[in-house]
This record gives sequence, structure tokens and C-alpha cells, in this order.
Amino acid sequence: MDAPSDLVLRLRDRFLEIGYTIDGVRDRLGDMAATALAREETVPALRATREGDPLAVLIRLWWLGVPVSAAAPDLPLRDLIDAGLLVRVGDTVQATVHLQPWTISPISPISPSSYGSVGGTDRTAWVVSDRKVRPGDPALRPDHVVGAGGASASLAQLAWTEPVGRALDLGTGCGVQVLHLADRADQVVATDVNPRALRLARLSWELSGVPRQRVDAREGSVYGPVPGERFDLVVSNPPFVISPDSRYAYRESGFRGDEFCRDLIRQAPRHLCPGGHARFLANWLHVRGEDWQDRVGGWLTETGCDGWAVQRDVQDPAEYVELWLRDSAEQGTAAYRERYDEWLSWFESMGVTGVGFGWIALHDSGSPNPVVRVEELRQQVESPVGAHIPNVLRAVKAAHAMTDEDLLDVPLLIADGVVEERVGPPGADDPSRILLRQTRGLRRTAAVGTVEAALAGVCDGEIPARPLLAAIAELTGAEPPELLRRVPAELRALVAEGFFRVATPD
Repeated sequence: MDAPSDLVLRLRDRFLEIGYTIDGVRDRLGDMAATALAREETVPALRATREGDPLAVLIRLWWLGVPVSAAAPDLPLRDLIDAGLLVRVGDTVQATVHLQPWTISPISPISPSSYGSVGGTDRTAWVVSDRKVRPGDPALRPDHVVGAGGASASLAQLAWTEPVGRALDLGTGCGVQVLHLADRADQVVATDVNPRALRLARLSWELSGVPRQRVDAREGSVYGPVPGERFDLVVSNPPFVISPDSRYAYRESGFRGDEFCRDLIRQAPRHLCPGGHARFLANWLHVRGEDWQDRVGGWLTETGCDGWAVQRDVQDPAEYVELWLRDSAEQGTAAYRERYDEWLSWFESMGVTGVGFGWIALHDSGSPNPVVRVEELRQQVESPVGAHIPNVLRAVKAAHAMTDEDLLDVPLLIADGVVEERVGPPGADDPSRILLRQTRGLRRTAAVGTVEAALAGVCDGEIPARPLLAAIAELTGAEPPELLRRVPAELRALVAEGFFRVATPD
């Protein structure tokens, strides 16, 4: 499936002329159909495109994957058929691929299914993949190339960094991460074990205007195609699905349990330049009798890099199996119950109680005392999350580098965007809970006591905590030695989570 460059350019020009872009599709479909399509419900979109205008025809052909009259699309049909992108079915033509618009923003990458709005210097790209599989469709081919979606958008936001020299996209799939990296990296190496994925990815890049000399595509598994090479940034949305077999290259590695993600993390430092970053999506197991944070934290500790792991969701084994059987449109098939049962039995044999999903970030800071933080964040965070990672690691490092005495004697400053909330019955003299809440960044919430809340109200970066605590003790009747003993541990946690920061001289 290789299209000549002149055909790709003609196709792109036609897309732009007709308005086959995220904004164009959203406006043409309307809110109801666009929202339904984000849930993979196509009926409203089919109804909205019945009139057969040029944009409706493109939506039906390339996004919805239904046949259209051969007389309807104003496209170079013969050339597209010769290139294998279309097939003729009687008096109709049907796309052999899913070809969707995608928005690239240096500030807030978004998924087409979110139909969000971005401003600034956004540009339109197009992503080529295999057609989406829906209930009732034939079984997936083993080398199926999945399209861009929510995970792709999450990684693009996680992988946001300042401009870099060399970047590596491990498991490029349909090539969507390269579209985001191409504006920020001098060169991108993109790898995939699936040669079909690389062919479709090249179409995505060319259709989206990425210069050929900017991307070096290589076939192979994990770090195999880049022996001895180092990069300023490594990103991956890997085949992290944890299953008893490997039926689909795009989601399953064939490794036992979560060993694939573990090894991916462990080996990353060998391919990072000094000061380099790695950003991964991953799954990990929750195993009976083991703390998942210790499990994942162990992966990070072994790298010798500063590391941050965040669990965004966790599913019990049944939920997890159902999710991925739906992903391959196996619900309702004859094999569904058998595969469901086999998968659960496999999890049970390993003592699995759940599967976590989230992201992992590494930074080769060169520090002799690297810091590791593992946490769970379920709330919506400010995008792009990648922009916050240096501050997260810096805060953790600062918090753990200071002794209790340092914390009492250094001026602290409440971070921008932190607000206080008091919860209690109306009219009560004292609240039942006091919360510090971040309105920016990671939007964490911390429950604090009256002393910590009082410090938050007076820490202005001028006076250290020690004399402030003496004043608070005098006002509240607390014993100063007790406050000086207890508060540093609370302050350390609040500094590490970004509620307080160490004041720096002007």
C-alpha cells in the first residue's frame, strides 16, 4: 500500500479545499453526531451525512468506512484504487483504510474524538490506519494497525518538551507521535515490529507534510533497531496489554505479565543522552500481597534516573478483559466466553487483583541521588502534562534534599493557584476538614491541619517556618517543641507535591 507522492499531495489539497479537518468535520456533523461518534456510535453521523455534499462524502468514505457512489467523490479514484487505498464494489467505492484528520498543537494536542478546540499555531494533519473494527465486523488481522485515539492524545501531551535534537518513537503504529514530534525534533527515528504499520505511518507523515528527511523509519522490536544510539527524547505507546497470548501486534507483546513494560523502562537509560527524557504509557499488575507502588517504583529505581510514575486508572481483572475483548470486537462471537474464561484463569494463576494504567516519565539528570515518585492521580490535569514534569521532579528533589532543620529555616512560598477550602456544618466554629487545592497544574488536593493551613496563609517567601510556627503556637496555645517536631514531615510532603516551594533570591 504505497501511494505516489504526487497522489498524496493531490489528496491533501483536496482535503483542505473541502474542509476535511477536525473543525470541518465537527461543524458538518453537529454536536450530537460528533459526540456520538466519539463513543464509536456511527448512526447519528450517517444520518447527518445523508445529503451527499463533498464533505459528507469524505466523512462517509474515510472516517465512517461505508461505500459511496463511485460518481460521488471528486477524487482521483483510479489512482487511489491502484494505490490500494480504495476498492471498487459494483457501482460504489470503499476505503481500505481509516483516514482521519488530526490536530497538532504545540500547546495542547487533542484527539479527534474529543472535538475540542485549540488555538495559536495549530495545524491539521491526517492519520492513516486500518479501518476501525466494530461489532459484527470480521476478525482483526494479526498485523492490524490501530488508529489514533485517546491514548495517542495522552502520550502526545505527556511527551511535550522543549525542542530536542534526536527523538525516538518506539512502536510508532500509525505514526501519530511523529506528527507531534516533527515540529520539535531535528530528527525522529520511528520503529515498529509491524512492517504494515510502517507503510501506513509513512502515508500519515507524507499526507501531513512531514519532510521525508526528518523521519528515519526502522523495522524491529523495542530497542533492537537502535543499538548503541542515544536520544534526547524517547516516547512510546507500546503494546502494553497484559494477556495470555499475543494475537495482535499493536497491543500485545507476548511477554509474561507486565514484564514488557518493565523491560522497556529498565532499558531506556541506555538510549538517553545526558539530560534526556523518556515518556511512556504503560500497564502494570496489582498482585495479591504486593503494593503496586513498590512494584512500579522498583522499575524506576533500577534505571538510575529521576522518575515519576502516575496511575490514572485501575480495573479489576474482569473489567480489563472485557475492555480488550470489546477492543477487538469479540463480544457476541462464539469464542467470547472461552477467551474471557481463559484470560481470567491466567490472571488468577498469577494472583492478579487488578491492572493499572498510567504514564511513566524518566529524566537522566546525572544526579548521584535520583528521586522517584509513584502516585495515583485520577483528576483532570492541566495540559500538556509534559510541561509539568520538570517542576514535579524538581519539587520532589528539593523536598527530600532538605533535612527537618532546613525545612524550618528556609523561607517557603505558597505556590501560585493554591486555594484553601474549609468543610463543615453551616455555622460551626471549626471545620471538620481543611483542604489545600491546586487550581493549576496537576490539581492535587491535600488535607491539612490548622497549623499547616495557617502556614499556608502566611508563607510569603520572606520569613522561615520556624519563627512563623512560634507565632502560631502562641496564638493557638500549642507547644512550640511539638510543632517543630511534627510539622517538617507535613511540610516535606507539601513541598514534594507542589503546594509550597522554596523561595529563591531575586
